[in-house]
Amino acid sequence: MKNYTILFQWCFFLFLIIFNNIYLSAASDTIPPRHEVTLPEAHIGNPEIDTKLLDSYGRLPENIRQFYLDARAVFSGNPEADFTHPEIIEAARKHDMLLMGGPLLGKLSQNRVVIWLRPSTSNPLIVEVKESGGIGEKSFVKNSVEPGVEQNIVLNGLTPDTEYEYAVYTDYRTIAKGNFTTAPVSGEKDIFRLAFGSCFHKIGLHNPNLIHQILKREPRAMMLLGDIAVDDREDRINMHRSDYLLRDVSKAWSDLAANVPLYTSWDDHDYFNNDLGGIPEGFTAADREAVRKVWQENWNNPENPNPGIYFSTRIGPVEVIMPDTRSLRENKRRGEYGAYLGAEQLNWLKETLKKSEAPFKVISSGTMWSDYITPGKDSWGTWDKEGREELFHFIGAENISGVLLVSGDRHGTRGFTIPRPSGFSFYEFQVASLGGVPGPPAMAKDTSSQLFGYHGTDKIAFGEFTFDTTGNKPSAIFRLIDEHGNILEEHNLAYHKLTPAEK
Repeated sequence: MKNYTILFQWCFFLFLIIFNNIYLSAASDTIPPRHEVTLPEAHIGNPEIDTKLLDSYGRLPENIRQFYLDARAVFSGNPEADFTHPEIIEAARKHDMLLMGGPLLGKLSQNRVVIWLRPSTSNPLIVEVKESGGIGEKSFVKNSVEPGVEQNIVLNGLTPDTEYEYAVYTDYRTIAKGNFTTAPVSGEKDIFRLAFGSCFHKIGLHNPNLIHQILKREPRAMMLLGDIAVDDREDRINMHRSDYLLRDVSKAWSDLAANVPLYTSWDDHDYFNNDLGGIPEGFTAADREAVRKVWQENWNNPENPNPGIYFSTRIGPVEVIMPDTRSLRENKRRGEYGAYLGAEQLNWLKETLKKSEAPFKVISSGTMWSDYITPGKDSWGTWDKEGREELFHFIGAENISGVLLVSGDRHGTRGFTIPRPSGFSFYEFQVASLGGVPGPPAMAKDTSSQLFGYHGTDKIAFGEFTFDTTGNKPSAIFRLIDEHGNILEEHNLAYHKLTPAEK
């Protein structure tokens, strides 16, 4: 009898331990990384480091993991390899990977969205879409499919401001699922949420905690402002592709890209290497075109006017404007007029702002608009102060309201005002903390124009604008939200604060 009592006590004790572990796991929203990878290591990106990233938040299913490792070896060993390489396709089929990349949502409007996919099969791709909770489905078929070549499937004829769910099929199997909500009709009153941030640096792409919080906020779309998936691969286009594959096999990234339409611009590490722009010394115009091409292949950006490199698009109450702040820095030295965007792109930006009828215009810059931190370093002001002043003066002279400036590059998160002679101030929100990597000081030496600041390793966080056009006067709320869902900053921007009064 005594032995049974002891056995019962041990069983009960073991039950308590198991129950406690389950409870603690369920109570926590945070999954700790198994392998910490530093930014310098991510920049090196050798097989050992990339495998650490692959397994940073838990080991992937073995077929996905082995496919990546096999494909990476092909890319690493062959400078000419692309996703159509026979050994890559064979690795995908061997490991039962009908889909090598995607879905990646983009090009959202009131009646459509575009899904980007990279299949390993030549069989037709079928996307079935229905209103969430509904029963009627619409089918979209892509019959002509080449293995390894990215496919863009347009889902059109949709209802504005409506939540949809979709599934992707091929070979009689479901290979992907997701959700999205179409944009509201332009001019209709609505509440619209837009997320943004920069500097994933490969590290943050695997962080399920951060991406869970982004999805939880249900943004209609998200802007990524550079330093996203590729780290310092220079003109080795095969390794650009390897880094994009590392992105695509990430479970966390897949959850984001399949459920939130993304709009992306590059910065230095996506482009060639740290602080490089234009055609750097030792590189050629052909190298620049090759990097542009691989960027275009791996993102789902609007085509107008320079396919995927710089563009503008209206989504509900917002004109999303994403210039190219890297590749057009040509034939100019730092400080010369036109050295940052180039004269042609600057004129395009001015015309885009003038023609836009959206109440809000969000303009991105891969690096900072302002010069407050370190000081400027690679900012627009240090590269082309005259061009920046021309743009700011134009916005004031044309009375262009609702302009918000977002930026990245300098790790950490900060908010600034940029005062104008008229007394008006632009607002710049610099959110470069998606990867949680070290950076310059959180606060400028002169904080008179600074709203807040967090060091790069203090908070892994993303930015969010909530645009409210339901009342008589539209407004925007900026929030900074960390990977645990805490709202670190909230700034309510009445429309009159975003209305210039240039004299």
